[in-house]
Amino acid sequence: MAENPRSLVRIVVPVVVVALAAGVGLAFFVATLLRPPDLPVDTNPVPLAGHNLCASVAVYFRSDDEMRAAAETFHGDPKARRVFVQTKAEAYARFKEIFKDQAELLQATRPDDLPASVSLLAVPGTDLDAWARELHARFTHADQVRVSDLNATAAQLKLTAPPPKCPREGEY
Repeated sequence: MAENPRSLVRIVVPVVVVALAAGVGLAFFVATLLRPPDLPVDTNPVPLAGHNLCASVAVYFRSDDEMRAAAETFHGDPKARRVFVQTKAEAYARFKEIFKDQAELLQATRPDDLPASVSLLAVPGTDLDAWARELHARFTHADQVRVSDLNATAAQLKLTAPPPKCPREGEY
C-alpha cells in the first residue's frame, strides 16, 4: 500500500522542525558551557602597588586630589572593571625602585616630578583606544591618557621572543 505524499509531509516536516530546534538548543547549551565566566567588577579604587597590568588605560594627573576625584567617577562607568590609583609619592617610590642603579637620574628627579594616576582595567570587549579618547575628552585637565596593551605592542613589534600573552583579566 503506497503512502499518500501529503501524509508523508505531515510526518517529515514536524520531525525536521523538532530536530532543528533540538540542534539549536544543543548549540546554545554548548556555547554556554564553553563561554568563559564573567570577570568580577569592582570599581572601588585600590592601590596600583603589587599589580602588573598588561591591558589597561591610565589617566595621569598633576595632583593627588585630581586623581582621587577622577577615580571616584568610575563607580558607574560600564566599561570599568577594576580601578587602580597611584599617588605622586607612590609613583616616586616605584620610580626609585626601577631606577635604583641610575644615581644621576634619581638625583635629578623629585617626588613632585611624577604624576598621580588612575589605571583602569576594562570589561572584556571594550576598545581601549576608543575608551582612552573618551577619557581624554572627559578629563580635560589630565596631563595624559595612555593605553597599555602588551599583546598589541608585541604583535606590532614582531618580537622573536614575545612576552607572555596577557590574560583576559588584564593583569599578570
